[in-house]
This record gives sequence, structure tokens and C-alpha cells, in this order.
Amino acid sequence: MKLLHTSDWHLGHKLYGRQRYEEFANFLQWLEKCIEKHGVETLIVAGDIFDSQTPSNRSLAMYYGFLSRISHSCCRHIIIIGGNHDSPTLLNAPRELLHFLNIHVVGSVPVNIEDELIVLHDKNHDPEALILAIPYLRDKDIRSSTSQETPDDKHIKMLQGIRDHYSTLVKLAREKQKQINKKIPLIATGHLFCQGGVTGQGDGVRELYVGTLVRVGLDCFPNEIDYLALGHLHLPQLVAKQENRRYSGSPLTMNFSEACEQKAVLLVEISEEVNVQEIPVPCFQQLQTISGDLEYILQTIENLGGKKQSILLEIHYKGETLIDDLQEQIISAVEETELEVLRISNKRIYNYTLRQTSEIKTLDELSPHQVFQQCLDLSEIPYEQQQEMTLDFKTALSALSHSEEKA
Repeated sequence: MKLLHTSDWHLGHKLYGRQRYEEFANFLQWLEKCIEKHGVETLIVAGDIFDSQTPSNRSLAMYYGFLSRISHSCCRHIIIIGGNHDSPTLLNAPRELLHFLNIHVVGSVPVNIEDELIVLHDKNHDPEALILAIPYLRDKDIRSSTSQETPDDKHIKMLQGIRDHYSTLVKLAREKQKQINKKIPLIATGHLFCQGGVTGQGDGVRELYVGTLVRVGLDCFPNEIDYLALGHLHLPQLVAKQENRRYSGSPLTMNFSEACEQKAVLLVEISEEVNVQEIPVPCFQQLQTISGDLEYILQTIENLGGKKQSILLEIHYKGETLIDDLQEQIISAVEETELEVLRISNKRIYNYTLRQTSEIKTLDELSPHQVFQQCLDLSEIPYEQQQEMTLDFKTALSALSHSEEKA
């Protein structure tokens, strides 16, 4: 059988406040053609379909429009699992209706774990594959907390909970195979952070279990799984160098640091062996970062403007001279071009202002929270990500304080 593995669409994602609906629409149109071209029979979307738990009406329209069109294509089955960005309630709401279109949605861990085991049938209605549709496993899904629990206890319980969840489903799949009396592929999904996983700078990917260092090892996934389709990390990659355990990555660049990364979806052909092919996703919107002094920035803008291409720009001014009207000069330079500046970073004036206005002069006078906040500001971390990182920092600081008290 042929299946296509994708994840982390993040429909509705904004880039420095700029809407990206046209890019998402172009990707979904391309994906439809890709499915037809390669005769894909099963599509797996491994979580984070939406960028937030309250997606816009336009994002929802794109999602349901795509599902409607694909359900009438060569693709007989669609498997969708919830990610940490998704609302389980929203994904699950039309689940019964979508089931009649052979669209299987598992937004969160169901009451009956057997509902995560899905049998796919071929054109002759014979079983052709078993799917372990495992969504993002929330803390409450995989462990129970107790009093006097240490951070290490939480780590151990979380990892064991994930391991047990996969192990239980594989046992159920073995029993199902005995009933079918036929060896058919076993395919599992997941939305988690594996050990050794590679992330991009500032891509928004974070630890899923706040306050811990839980990263899932290869031993959590039973060997009986023929192919493991993972989501959460935005760069396509293998898990522990295993060809049949993979992240597909996000199809669109999530920020400027990913501008040079080749995005992909994964075409998986399963017969006696598992063969995986990375299919490059076209770049639907060019991004570019320009770093340097004002002369270099303006010259680069002039060169790019002559290409008559739509390019989104991120500007980092690193000159020695303090320029008060930097933004005005850059905005003026992109007028009458197809260039659009989304962000201008001027550390020179920021550092100057900080020196002039800061009342705290030494590290001894700063609280840990103030030091952390200044690190976030100097690293130019987006406000939305600052909130998540601040929560992680507070949790880590609390755990450290607790450890010191016990000592």
C-alpha cells in the first residue's frame, strides 16, 4: 500500500502578525495533486493541524474543504490525530460524520483505548493495514500524580506511561491480526519529542511536558511497528537513524530561521519492506533575513527588489552608528517593490536605550526572573513564545528550589 505522511500544518499560523492563508491554500492544492500523482491510498496527518485551539473560520473552511475533496480522490483513508496545538473537542466534534467518508479522527486519548486501533480495508473490503492512531499524549493521559512526588518521579512515570500506551495498543493489534489470520502492516502515529530530535532556531517547538526533560527514546516504540509516523518537530528527520521511524516536519516554514530548510512530505510504500521517499514541498513564499550595516541592508534591498519577486524580509541592523530613522529609511527603500518588511531589529538603539534608562547596574541587583526576562528581550524572543518559556522557567526554578530545600 502507499501512504503519505505529513504533519504540523499549523493552519492559521501568522508570521510576525502577517496572515498566511494564501500559502496554506497553495500547499493544500499542491498536496491534492501530489496524492493523485503518486496514487496515495492513505493519508496520515500526525497532529497540529491548526496553530491554535481556536482556529479562524477561514482555517476551518480550508481544512474541511480539503477533506471533502480528498475523500473523492484515489485516497481511500485519511487518519488525523490531535497535536498539542489542537483542540481535541474541535477535532472530535464531526468525527462520526467524517467516519462515513473514511476519515478517522482521534483528537485525544479516547475512553476506550481500542478506539485508537483502526483497521483499513482495500477496494475488495479485505483488511490491508492496522493503524495505531495515537494522538498527543497529555500528562493526565499517561500518569497519575501523587503527593511527595519529585521531578524525577514525574520523568519516570511519564516515560513509562508513553511506553505502556504503545505496548498496550501493539498487543491489541496482535490479537486483531490473529483474528484476521493475515499478516498486514502495522502503522503507528505519535505527536511527541523523541531523543536526539533536531529543532530549528526559534521555530516555536518546545518540550511537551512543562517543567520536565522528558524526551521519548526509541525503546518506547515496539519493534512490531512497521512504520512510525510522528509529528511535532518541524524538520523532516529520522528517529535514531531508523528509516521506518520518522518525522515529516511542517510543510511551511514557521519562521525566518527555517527559510533555507527544504520542507517535505513522506511517501511510504509498504510491501515486504518499507520504502520511504521524501517529496520536496515547493516554497510558496520566499523569506529572507538581511543582517549588516545600513549600506549593506539598503544595497541588498535594491538587489532583491530588481528580481520582481514577492519576498518577506527580516532586517537585523548591526552597524556601529546609532541611526534614529532606521525604520523610515528601510520602509522607504522597499516602496514600489514586491518586498515586504515584517520585522526590523535595531540592537544598537536598544542597547543604547537600555544603558540610558536601566536603574539596575549589576547582576547582584537582578532577580532570577529579571535576568531571564532580559535574556528573552535581548534574544528577541516573540511575545507569545516568551509566555511559554517564562512558565517553563518558573517551573524549573521552583523544582530547583524544592531540591535545595530537601538537600
